[in-house]
Order: sequence, then C-alpha cells, then structure tokens
Amino acid sequence: MAAPGPQRGWFVFGFRGFAEPRGGGARRVEPEPGGIRVVRPAWSYTGLVTGRGRLVLRGRLAGALPGHCQDLLPSESHVLLLRGAALEAWARGAGLCEGPAWQQQLHPGDVAGPLPLAPRGYVTPWPPFLCPLPPALRAQKLVLGHEHVVLLGRAGIIYTWGCGRHGQLGHGGLEPVSEPRLVEALHGMPMGDVAAGGWHSVSVSEGGDLYVWGWNESGQLALPSKALAEKRASATASGSQHEEPCAGTGELYTWGWGKYGQLGHNDTASSDQPRQVGYFPANGLMVEDVVCGPWNTYVGAVEK
Repeated sequence: MAAPGPQRGWFVFGFRGFAEPRGGGARRVEPEPGGIRVVRPAWSYTGLVTGRGRLVLRGRLAGALPGHCQDLLPSESHVLLLRGAALEAWARGAGLCEGPAWQQQLHPGDVAGPLPLAPRGYVTPWPPFLCPLPPALRAQKLVLGHEHVVLLGRAGIIYTWGCGRHGQLGHGGLEPVSEPRLVEALHGMPMGDVAAGGWHSVSVSEGGDLYVWGWNESGQLALPSKALAEKRASATASGSQHEEPCAGTGELYTWGWGKYGQLGHNDTASSDQPRQVGYFPANGLMVEDVVCGPWNTYVGAVEK
C-alpha cells in the first residue's frame, strides 16, 4: 500500500467575532467533504467553495446555498456567485441569503473567472454588479480594493482607476480616475501578478520583485510609518489592511495593521517591518496559499 501523501489544510488567525478576545493564535479551519478549494472572506463572514462545488458560508451569514458553485465574491449586502452558466447576486438577509437579486446568463463559449473577471467586464458584490471593460485591455487578472480597481493586462501592464485619495492608483496624485489608466511608473517592467488592499496596491514583476504603493498608515507598504513611529515613541515615554507574501520556500511574512491578531504573531501590534510567522515552521508546515480578509488571514498549508 502506498504511503499517504502530505496532509493539507487551511488555517486562520485574526478576527473571530466581537465576543472573542483579540490576538489569538492560528486555528485550523474545520474541513469540508472534498476539501476547501476557494476561500473568500468578508467583514463578518467567510464563503468557502469545496472541492465538490458546494458553497458554505460561515460567520454572521451562515449556511449552504443549493447547487454547484465555482467562485464567489462576498460583501455585507450581497454574495456574488459564479454558478454554472450564470452570474448571480444573492441579497443578504438576517443571517441567510434571500435569493437572487440579479442574474446574468453567460453565452456559450463565455469564460468567467477567476472573479471578479467576467465576459466583457468585471463584477462586484454590490450594485450595479456588472461593469464593462474596454476589450483592448485584454485583462488577465483584476482585483478590487475598497474604492479602487487594479487590472493586469496580457502584456504584464498594470492599469488602475477609482478613488485615489491615498495614492493607491499609483499615478503620482490623489485625484480620482474614472477610466482605466496605465501606471506609467511600472511601464516597461512586465508584471506577473497584482493584489489590492483596502487603500493600497501591490504588484509582483515577472522577475519576482515586489512593488507596493498607497496608504501606509499602519505600515501596509512595509515602509517606515510615521503613525507607528509615534506610537512606539509614546510607549517608550510612558486599516484595516495588512499584507502576507508567501516566499518560494513556503515561509510566510506579514506586516501592516494587526489590531485583531491578523498578522499571526500572537499579539495585536501593527508592524511596518516584515516578520516571519513562526506557527507554520514550528508545526512542520509549508505555506502554499494566503488569502487576506479585512480583519483576519486564511493560510493554506501542507506538511513538509
């Protein structure tokens, strides 16, 4: 008989509910039949898609929705679903989803996902749900911040638009931009991936270099933060955002806002310096995937 393969699982640290203490250590996410394929956290609940296509909601919005699901986008007002040949927005009620408030059928040959990308545009988990995109952009990935959008084009070019008041658009100013605009500072350096925090943006070049820009109030950019320096000085004398890059060796480093323990260091301190999360090497685990929630962090890991 062949030896069993390495054990895989998901772990979470950070916010667990207003009645629970902050700063608790990592805990294993209760497994689902068929495993967990997709993790999508919102403010007060988390959506999980199992390997069998079952959608499970945990937290203040709990239960399971019928039918096969490929992907989802959660918000506090709606849950946007990719199910079969349709995109659906389910309205949030008192603890459960109340049924589709909006639906868009996909045409034969249409490819949606990974969400928020959709045929001829992108979707959001709040009205108007479907937003058009110029076909010339040839998007390969799109991510949503709280008030802005980051798009990775086919040639590794980055476009951003939306609110720019924290510098999250990367255009050298704080003005809003209504249409996709090229991030000129990165032009000529092909990018391989993008991510968005609430009010900051991240990209990784094809060569593996990390670029960050936007709000740094809690050290989200891993650069010296004036606010944190003042807190440290005050302590010596007497938002909701964080980042978690996973290195190629399966190590996890975190920085940024830590009020709910979402940085994984068994404390509630914010940090403008990358720090390795010790839980995983201490337990013989290698990190394979990381998903940032507003107040918590989900980590997919495998035994070494």
